[in-house]
Amino acid sequence: QVQLVESGGGLVQAGGSLRLSCAVSGRIFSSYAMGWFRQAPGKEREFVSTINWSGISTYYAGSVKGRFAISRDDAKNTVYLKMNSLKPEDTAVYYCAAAGGSDGSSWFGEYDYWGQGTKVTVSS
Repeated sequence: QVQLVESGGGLVQAGGSLRLSCAVSGRIFSSYAMGWFRQAPGKEREFVSTINWSGISTYYAGSVKGRFAISRDDAKNTVYLKMNSLKPEDTAVYYCAAAGGSDGSSWFGEYDYWGQGTKVTVSS
């Protein structure tokens, strides 16, 4: 059984930083692309970032490019999202997801497994 567990969310002031982690159980991690999505109150889930299975290829939503960085540690079966220069509009529940047979995608439908989410609140 595959499980994804996010951590690292919390309350931070605008301009601050947080690092989210997503620990993946099961044997899939090294062969799966990983992604981060977020959902703000009253809004649809939106793509944030993705990284391919090797970690070589990454892609970001325009709203976070240059501020967020995705990375993965296959030895720890963990994917990270380092978030810098946070803005109040970054407030959301952040979800990690795993996609098999993919090189990474911004489309949520391509992902096979999802975590329960971790809440990030950025105060102004």
